[in-house]
Amino acid sequence: MDHDDFEQFYTASYQRLLWELFAITGGDLAEAEDVLQEAYVRASLRWNQIRTYQAPDAWVRRVALNLASSAARNTRRRAAALLRLAPPSGPELSTESVDLAAGLRALPMGQRQVIVLYYLVGLPVEEIAGQLGLPSGTVKSRLARGRKTLARRLGVAMAQEVQIDG
Repeated sequence: MDHDDFEQFYTASYQRLLWELFAITGGDLAEAEDVLQEAYVRASLRWNQIRTYQAPDAWVRRVALNLASSAARNTRRRAAALLRLAPPSGPELSTESVDLAAGLRALPMGQRQVIVLYYLVGLPVEEIAGQLGLPSGTVKSRLARGRKTLARRLGVAMAQEVQIDG
């Protein structure tokens, strides 16, 4: 593969093809860039053959258009599935639950996992340890650190003497 030749082709055709795909994707620049980059990757893998075409950019455009069409179909399918699987309406979110969610987002993932599994799901320490593949001592220390951080963030006094079983 002549790397310089492909690079020249890429540089000369990229902006024009991006503009075309931007319009085709309905102004979704990220989608246009994604499909165009994938099309160029595929072209680079076949460059020895594609470089002999009268219009190699037409090949890249066709591949990018096919990718954009597939992405649009997949998006429609996902949207239809989500509509079919829409959860039943539940209770309105309270201010407290929104605050709790914000506090949980501030925790490291490991602490967030054990806090949710222990306090919201109601799993015992040993079961959490088994599901996460952690020693029970690690689960207990994450619970303690997470509880302390969460209490500080929420501005509430959480009882430290909460019994952690297991």
